[in-house]
Amino acid sequence: MEPRNHTDGSEFLLLALTEDPELQPLLLGLFLSVYLITVLGNLLIILSVSSDAHLHTPMYFLLSSLSLADICISTTTVPKMLVNIQAQNQHISYTGCIAHLCFFLLFTGFENCLLTAMAYDRYVAICHPLMYTVVMTPRLCVLLILLSLLFSAGDALLHSLMVLRLTFCRDREIPHFFFELDQVIKLTCSDAFINIFLIFFVVDLIGGLTIFGIIFSYAQIVSSILRMSKTGGKYKAFSTCGSPLSVVSLFYGTGFGVYISSVVTDSSRKTAVASVMYTVVPQMLNPFIYSLRNSDMKGGFRKLIRRMPLL
Repeated sequence: MEPRNHTDGSEFLLLALTEDPELQPLLLGLFLSVYLITVLGNLLIILSVSSDAHLHTPMYFLLSSLSLADICISTTTVPKMLVNIQAQNQHISYTGCIAHLCFFLLFTGFENCLLTAMAYDRYVAICHPLMYTVVMTPRLCVLLILLSLLFSAGDALLHSLMVLRLTFCRDREIPHFFFELDQVIKLTCSDAFINIFLIFFVVDLIGGLTIFGIIFSYAQIVSSILRMSKTGGKYKAFSTCGSPLSVVSLFYGTGFGVYISSVVTDSSRKTAVASVMYTVVPQMLNPFIYSLRNSDMKGGFRKLIRRMPLL
């Protein structure tokens, strides 16, 4: 039978995390709680930064943008999974698949670029403190955000449009609870060489550049800190870059862990469970990482709470 293009309303099937009906209510409550914590925590950071004049600095401006990206990533993946669990229906339309894929690529790419911008911000602050206010101007911060959005939007649109040219076979089961580009391409019956080439090209170009920028920035930071003579100065410098470095390690560490798990295991369901680690967990933990040991953020939270009217 000839493969048909799925622009005719055909559906894809997302793999559930478990087939056990007794675990479905538990998963529903767990991921609903995680989603609410993620949205509330990141929203508090955005509101605190915007309402506290002391937090109107490049570092916290980029942090609030990262929180917005975290909310968008979670909103792209988790609500659909909650609906599927509640309705006991894992199917999604072809149009929904393309839209979901585009938004997921957009926001993950945006977060990737933001982490690089935050690493550069800490590099300038620690390695060139006297030039910080000259280099990290509000104009540059806005430019970094716009460039991050431009690159991520271009990447997302390019891959999404290239998926439209593919035809798919009867087996349309995706072994994830969300749409990942390489999993969608594996379902095609047509020649996907261009799509695969673009994936490797973009990953090597944009991904390689961002990872190199992050590694270079933090390597220079560590080298600069180790050359400091005062212990107090070293501790202060480490504390200012500790939170961004933790977020970077969590984001890339979980993603690399999922990639390794997909290589060493043949179980699609185990891979789907592992994918939760980099699509749900980092976005939930980022607000805690930035607030628990950050006195400025704690102060911003307290001021925000005091301004809230009592019900």
